[in-house]
Amino acid sequence: MAQEYESVDLVGDDTVRNLAGAAVLAALTAALAQLSLPIPSVGVPFSLQPFGPFLAGLVLGPLWGGFAMALYLAAGTAGAPVFSNGAAGIGHFGGRTGGFLVGFALSAVVVGAVAHRRVEPRPVSELSAPVELLAVFAGLAIVYAVGVPWMAEILGISVGAAAAAMAPFVPPDVVKVFVTVGVVEGGAVAIRE
Repeated sequence: MAQEYESVDLVGDDTVRNLAGAAVLAALTAALAQLSLPIPSVGVPFSLQPFGPFLAGLVLGPLWGGFAMALYLAAGTAGAPVFSNGAAGIGHFGGRTGGFLVGFALSAVVVGAVAHRRVEPRPVSELSAPVELLAVFAGLAIVYAVGVPWMAEILGISVGAAAAAMAPFVPPDVVKVFVTVGVVEGGAVAIRE
């Protein structure tokens, strides 16, 4: 005898979509972190990792973008080799790059908050390029505002000295801002058409 059962939604479609997006962006951030170049003189690698939090904030908004980066950090803290150059573990936060990792999580929240201007994300196609640029530049500023003083404290140097050491990273990071917005805008144009 065949019986019919009614379908029950335990979790809303938006929640499932956002959770899946957060998992994908956490994994993307982990993959981008492996595309890094160690800079021995500074001890901080140049990587494509910042694309992850920038995209997470723009695509998922502040809540789910922040969750994506929290998921990424939790995986690395638990021992998955997801940080730059395959690094992992809670001890990584006690090093010179720990503040940048924390800054990535905060960056995703700030990017999402500035771009979407609310907790729930808007469709990407509704975001404007100037607002996206402002949002990602704000996110980049957060990464440096947390990472540079953290690095200075760990190394026992002045914030000015840490900022000078990080200065060569700024121009490529600015390029990352424009590339991120270009990718998101390109996707939004494809969605609109």
